Amino acid sequence: MIIPIKKIFFLITFNVSLFLILIIGIQNSSDKLKVNLLITETIKLPVSFIIGISFISGSITGGLIPLSFLEKD
Repeated sequence: MIIPIKKIFFLITFNVSLFLILIIGIQNSSDKLKVNLLITETIKLPVSFIIGISFISGSITGGLIPLSFLEKD
């Protein structure tokens, strides 16, 4: 039971640190685009922010999938 808690804690701290580095890194970004969603569009966001958030969400998803397999064992 303690191992999944450690993995979740590591996953959260790692991705929060990536997010903070992303926010610091995009301070001088000038290229902005809109993201087309199914119903509407977002506001103009820096391209590096869109790519960074996609990477972080993939990292969170990839880290949580193995934890669901541990509970079945």
